[in-house]
Amino acid sequence: MLKIILVGLLSASLWAMSNQEVALKTETAMKGFQDSSSDMKMTLVNSNNQIRERNMKMITLESDAGNKSLMTFLSPPDVQGTKFLNYENIQKDDDQWLYLPALKRVKRIASNNKSGSFMGSEFSYEDLSSFSVSKYTFEGEAQVQTLDGAEVYVGERKPLDTNSGYTKQVSWVDTKTFLIKKVEYYDRKNELLKTAVFENYKQISGIWRVGKMTMLNHQNEKKTVLVWNNETIKNGLQEKDFHKKVLTN
Repeated sequence: MLKIILVGLLSASLWAMSNQEVALKTETAMKGFQDSSSDMKMTLVNSNNQIRERNMKMITLESDAGNKSLMTFLSPPDVQGTKFLNYENIQKDDDQWLYLPALKRVKRIASNNKSGSFMGSEFSYEDLSSFSVSKYTFEGEAQVQTLDGAEVYVGERKPLDTNSGYTKQVSWVDTKTFLIKKVEYYDRKNELLKTAVFENYKQISGIWRVGKMTMLNHQNEKKTVLVWNNETIKNGLQEKDFHKKVLTN
């Protein structure tokens, strides 16, 4: 009986982690890829289950100061040539630009507009930034629950950005890998707005990369699915590949 109690106490001590500690491990779990290149498919599903598909090319440059990413739309014709450039900033709001080929101009995304829909999808501009612990506040201890048969840490975080479209987010993180499995997003009325589900994780040269992300909007019953294909890392991409001039090239 004593042995069972001791094992139980040891297990409990191993599980006990603050929400911030879990978030820090999550931030670290997918680091080290240096840069990545992948084909992406975006599938938009409306409330009547009607589907539209878009194909893109995505490149990302990893940096301690904040990742940079460039998304280029390849098809269909109505979005072909559209480009989205994101500069993540650890200590301040991200810099984001959208190139619209029909207008032949670059549009800077203002901070107070980042809760808006990205290209008609259920992702906001805010959702397209990499997760950074420094942009949230965390309180309390993470709770251990079960999700799809696996144990996860469940915890709450609140965005520091006053222009955020969310009052809080609740994340489900695998207790072994510290990979995010699910995130709930609550709107400015503190009502559940969206749920993101992360699936098909894979390791490329020992680095974890996500393969599929589904964003479900509970308030309009629409969803958007992102799928990463043919991803490669450590390709030798450089800062010049993410200069603002690439938007109009």
